[in-house]
Amino acid sequence: MEKKVAVVAVGGNSLITDKTKTSMMDQMEAVKETCKHLADMVEAGWTLVITHGNGPQVGFGLRRCELAAKELPMVPLEGIGAETQGNIGYMMQQCLKNELESRGIMDKETATVLTQCEVEVSDPAFEKPSKPVGSFMDKEEAMMHKEKDGWVVVEDAGRGWRRVVPSPIPYKIVEESTIKMLVDAGILVVSTGGGGIPVVRNAKKQLEGVAAVIDKDFASALLASNIGADLFLISTAVPKVALNFGKPDQIDLDKVTVEELKKYQAEGHFAAGSMGPKISAILNFMNKGGKEALITCPESIVDALAGKTGTRIVR
Repeated sequence: MEKKVAVVAVGGNSLITDKTKTSMMDQMEAVKETCKHLADMVEAGWTLVITHGNGPQVGFGLRRCELAAKELPMVPLEGIGAETQGNIGYMMQQCLKNELESRGIMDKETATVLTQCEVEVSDPAFEKPSKPVGSFMDKEEAMMHKEKDGWVVVEDAGRGWRRVVPSPIPYKIVEESTIKMLVDAGILVVSTGGGGIPVVRNAKKQLEGVAAVIDKDFASALLASNIGADLFLISTAVPKVALNFGKPDQIDLDKVTVEELKKYQAEGHFAAGSMGPKISAILNFMNKGGKEALITCPESIVDALAGKTGTRIVR
């Protein structure tokens, strides 16, 4: 049977389904639920590369560093990104393996690839950092970090001051060939967490970490294109993409062509803070030769693959 490869992008917020339940064990329970739906795909014959967000988890890591700053050195943002990749990868590996074994599927191995994502130092995002990270601060604390740590800080709508970092476009998945080898061997891979650990080439042409945040859907689309995935699936909070979302005349999209999706995007249907980046990532994948893409919520994945729900993007 011909192997079917899907890159499945899981939102970081889906690992924290209740803001009052944010402990590691709470997140583990949420991952268990997500892995039931991923196991359904494996059972249906898919080889998966699972990518994930890490926004809330990075926020927790930064807060821990802030609270411990008097006793311990700060961990750089890219280091916290690496830590969250490892943590979430551990949870996904364990939960997916347990779920598969509970179904009698004993021959599927899982692996997490700590993934770096190369960005270009010439990216305009580095000139205009705009992605808020970490806790709110008063002006005095913000100015201290600006002077001592070189942070870019801004006032956030009267709520206090926050650090902002660049959000550059992903250029290259550094561990791409490793991921491809694992996929070719039939191994279920967790990779590119949080869009990957941002790295640049320094003056010596060597990789080094940089304080930035990469959109995980953009990075996932790049990976899906480069490994020749048959399907790019974005798992999000809603079962379908909609036009006029949240309005009385909302229209859910079932099957849509690339050209139709471009038209809807140009008409302003997809907000920058919600569905917009996901649509752009899907279009990036399809424009680079992708065969098919799908957007739906985790619990609807099986029905969406069967064409019963979800928004399917085709040529």
